[in-house]
Amino acid sequence: MHKWLTPLLAMLLLAGAPLVAQAAGGDRWSQAQANAWFEQQPWLVGSNYIPANSINQLEMWQAETFDPKRIDLELGWAQDMGMNTMRVFLHDLAWQQDPAGFKRRLETFLQISAKHGIKPMLVLFDSCWDPDPRLGPQRPPIPGVHNSGWVQGPGTAALDDPSQHARLERYVKDIVSSFGKDPRVLAWDVWNEPDNEGGGSGFYQPRESKHKFDRVAELLPKVFAWARSQRPTQPLTSGVWHNENWDRIEGLNAIEKVQIEQSDVISFHTYSWPEEFEKRVRELQVYGRPLLCTEYLARGAGSTIDGILPLAKRLNVGMYNWGFVDGRTQTRFPWDSWERPYTQSPPTLWFHDLLHGDGTPYRPREIEIIRALAKAPRTEVPAL
Repeated sequence: MHKWLTPLLAMLLLAGAPLVAQAAGGDRWSQAQANAWFEQQPWLVGSNYIPANSINQLEMWQAETFDPKRIDLELGWAQDMGMNTMRVFLHDLAWQQDPAGFKRRLETFLQISAKHGIKPMLVLFDSCWDPDPRLGPQRPPIPGVHNSGWVQGPGTAALDDPSQHARLERYVKDIVSSFGKDPRVLAWDVWNEPDNEGGGSGFYQPRESKHKFDRVAELLPKVFAWARSQRPTQPLTSGVWHNENWDRIEGLNAIEKVQIEQSDVISFHTYSWPEEFEKRVRELQVYGRPLLCTEYLARGAGSTIDGILPLAKRLNVGMYNWGFVDGRTQTRFPWDSWERPYTQSPPTLWFHDLLHGDGTPYRPREIEIIRALAKAPRTEVPAL
């Protein structure tokens, strides 16, 4: 964090200004507002969270499969290892099916999270994996395949049908108006990897929108505006994720420019070596805003708890690894399992995830590192 932040906070306090304030007229937060908000937080550390018995966002949130007891158990494990936040995906179809019921279930989730000292970042939309989400019972996992049942939201049908965009607007405004001033919510990630082509090594490509990039490029700034119109007291973000030079705004594509220019706090994804992580952080520091790495941990690709997390703590970057408990998402399998399913033998290393389904650590040393870093003062890295 820049050295000028501490005197800045002192000036704000002397002036009687609130440390977390809405920008005038629902505009993007200033750098000063964003950094003041970040200074109020502990060092943020958590996971991308879905309970082990859910294959995707719909299975997590639909009434028939919402499981608060399981969530309570797993978030207790997170609390025990020192985590204080989770990144959690919502879904527009779960809201469309039953807006009041969906919000009741989200309220239950927030109560459980608060009980365990965890403030979630809530994700509104996602462009990854299956572009044809459907309500009702979700299909079982494909044996040996990474994240084989995860669904996009909005799906292709909604993206390609302008008449459905009003429904998407109602969803965003209803959720943000209901929880946008709730102190139990940390932040809003308005769209995960919006320009992702889907995933699955081409498996889903035939069902993707033929105009996906253009549709998303049109919708993303609207989603930021819809969310801002509700005057949330939490910051908005959407994370860049391509391996490009993020410090050169003129070199980014249309969607990435919106992500950088509209985010109150800057978020990003990286699944590579520590030196690549630090390079990405240095690139994004030019924008003078707090940094959150909302996806990392791919052990076989060089992104590990041991190598990345102490570095992130030193650089004062909030961190969310992909995957918490091994379960129906099967993200212990690597991305290449879409081409070579791990049905005969397990991978040499788990790709994502920290815990077995019974709460036993995949690797106890990783949990020790998380706990030690979470306990230490901000930006301080203890002997590990």
